[in-house]
Amino acid sequence: MNNMKNIFTLTFVLCAHFLFAQKEVVLIALGDRSIETPERISSSPKFNDTMVRPLSIKYPLLSLKHQTSTSFEEINPASIKTIDKLTQLYKTYAKIGVGTELMPIAEVFFDSDRSKKYTYGVHVKHLSSFGNIKDYATSTFDRTQTLLCGGIKEKKYNFNGKIHYNNQGLHYYGVSDTLGLIRDSIAQRYSDFGFNTIFKSFKKDSVSLNYKIELSYNNYGSKKPKQKNSQEWRARENFFGLKTSAWYKLNKETYAVDLNMIYNGYRYGNFNDSSPFFGEGIRSDNTVLSLKPNITTTLKESRFRAMIGLDLTFDFHNKTKVYLFPLAELKYSMFNDIFIPYAGVRGGVSQTTFKNLTQENEFLLSNINLKNEKTPIEFFGGIKGTLSKKVSFSTSVRFVNTRDKALYIIDTINTIRNKFKVIYDTINLTSINASISYQENEKLKIDLLGRFNSYSLLNNSYAWNLPRLEFLIKGSYNLFDKFLFQLDVTLEEGRKSLVYESGPNVFEENGQYIQELGFIADLNLSIEYRYNKRISAFLELNNFASQRYQRWYNMPVQAFQFLGGLTFRF
Repeated sequence: MNNMKNIFTLTFVLCAHFLFAQKEVVLIALGDRSIETPERISSSPKFNDTMVRPLSIKYPLLSLKHQTSTSFEEINPASIKTIDKLTQLYKTYAKIGVGTELMPIAEVFFDSDRSKKYTYGVHVKHLSSFGNIKDYATSTFDRTQTLLCGGIKEKKYNFNGKIHYNNQGLHYYGVSDTLGLIRDSIAQRYSDFGFNTIFKSFKKDSVSLNYKIELSYNNYGSKKPKQKNSQEWRARENFFGLKTSAWYKLNKETYAVDLNMIYNGYRYGNFNDSSPFFGEGIRSDNTVLSLKPNITTTLKESRFRAMIGLDLTFDFHNKTKVYLFPLAELKYSMFNDIFIPYAGVRGGVSQTTFKNLTQENEFLLSNINLKNEKTPIEFFGGIKGTLSKKVSFSTSVRFVNTRDKALYIIDTINTIRNKFKVIYDTINLTSINASISYQENEKLKIDLLGRFNSYSLLNNSYAWNLPRLEFLIKGSYNLFDKFLFQLDVTLEEGRKSLVYESGPNVFEENGQYIQELGFIADLNLSIEYRYNKRISAFLELNNFASQRYQRWYNMPVQAFQFLGGLTFRF
């Protein structure tokens, strides 16, 4: 391989030597260059379109004529059903009837027609019974209620007012009829008169301040003794209330403040005086002043709502006390209001009045000690929503701490023990609620409610007369708009009463004698037959389970009873 490289290199050097050794030669001669004659193109340039245009093809129709005939048929006129957008309203409604144990019932309602500006109405109700409960003292009663109402509606404000007068007569019948008591000696009568007015603004301007003012007055009293020199020895109560609210909306926030002042003056007999028959005189001046500033905001197209504030309350009762309570609530709408979870915390002072207590238990003494109910803290939360267009539901739970909760026990100073007195205690309540509702237009409605209550008291073994379990069932059914059925069922369990001696069904716990009040099963059925739009007949079956349960200790209710009558609209 190396020899070949050497030979190739030697050959290249020798050839180069001979090339550089040649002499230079110069040649001179004449050249002849011929040029061909040019030819001009006679045609002008043009653009050749490569697209092929389609041919226009025609298909002429053959001219054919056929013999035709024409016939006409009659068209029946269309039937149009006219339905009023608004149902006719009748200004007057009257209901009259009678029931077992000679129990008359009467109701009259007179209201205004539809009006965009004015409303007014007069309502009168009466129910009484001249029958007695077997083995008990006289138990007749009567209740009469009257109401006058009216209002003015304007674009920027509303003004509404109500005036009421109620009268209720009853007997303390919780003793044996063998005692031979005179009916007037156990009779009681409550009279109730008052009015309420509300003014509320609706300014649509975003920079305007809206407000509400509510003014109330109420006079309430018990029966006067027959002795002329003792007519002051009865319960007398005057209530004044002024409640104001103002709110201002700025963007997504609403700033609000509530300022409320309520006064209740309770009198029994002559203060600093006593009577061997009526006890000691009582005077109670009770004023509660509260200031509640709060802020509410909405987010995410108003699906999320939050409110936070404070409740500053001044309690001017036996002693002046100041309380500060929290106010907060969160709510969020999920899946277009299908589920709405919410939670919050609150507290406050609730004014206790003789009227409120007797509306809960009408068998009270007339001389009672009043204490305002305080709720330092209450936590609540739950979920509500709709499962379908026809079904809605709600679940909730509450944890409440309440001081000076009013409880009712038998008064032992009264020798026949047919009246109740009030005691107060601190109570912790845990309440779990669940409800479901079904509605199919106006034809069928069903409501189911269940509640479980757990009580823990400071000084007493149980929360007297308060139920542990509650079930409510309400339903209505409209059959062809001719027959209307309504069903109300109340079930309660776990109520107990404090007694002062041993006996049947009485047990002792923590040094207290306790009696079970038994299970409540109150079933009521109402049937209405509409003869036409103006006249109908009704039948009410009350307590048709015929259970003489004790609503209060030694106070049984009437057994099965029915009411029947007619209603008129004109």
